[in-house]
Amino acid sequence: MTFTGFPHAATEFYAELERDNSTGFWQAHKDRWERDVRGPMVALMAGLEDEFGPAKIFRPNRDVRFSADKSPYKTHQGGYVGVSSRTGWYAEVSADGFRLGAGSYHLDPDALAAYRAGVDGPGGAELERIVDDLRAGGWEIGGERLRTAPRGWSRDHPRIELLRHRSLTAMRWIEDGDVVTTPALLEHVRGHWRAVRPLVEWLGRVVGT
Repeated sequence: MTFTGFPHAATEFYAELERDNSTGFWQAHKDRWERDVRGPMVALMAGLEDEFGPAKIFRPNRDVRFSADKSPYKTHQGGYVGVSSRTGWYAEVSADGFRLGAGSYHLDPDALAAYRAGVDGPGGAELERIVDDLRAGGWEIGGERLRTAPRGWSRDHPRIELLRHRSLTAMRWIEDGDVVTTPALLEHVRGHWRAVRPLVEWLGRVVGT
């Protein structure tokens, strides 16, 4: 399947789903999701597989078992290429448009301890440079963070901002509709994923399997 872009109908579908997140709406419009959303995401990830590896295309259903929000469907479609069980590249289309990024999204206690040890150790300065360079290049550095220092760590630690992270991501939007809706998006994603590769490699070494 050749990637030809995400049609405007993809964002329109999610705008409508946000207004009517019901099983009835989904069943009536599932063919639109298959054609305008899932199909292009599968094709995009397939076009990047030669360099980054096979992708997971996330299911549309939400896990509502432990959530107060019982809306049955996600209002975005994500694709993920993992380099370990916790770290990899990501792309997403929603009513807001298209964004991409990379990082570590779920750190269990052992992985989080390894991350903090890595930040504290000699490699921490490398991560600090990577994050600073990405931020200067227009990336939004995010992830779940503590409000204060983690237990056992000083608030005066020189890399306390990195130590506060419980997950660490770099994300950015592609706002040009003439890119998102055309085959050109594939090479834009490839280039941006290459730019964030140093973060993926650092996290993969430190908090990987």
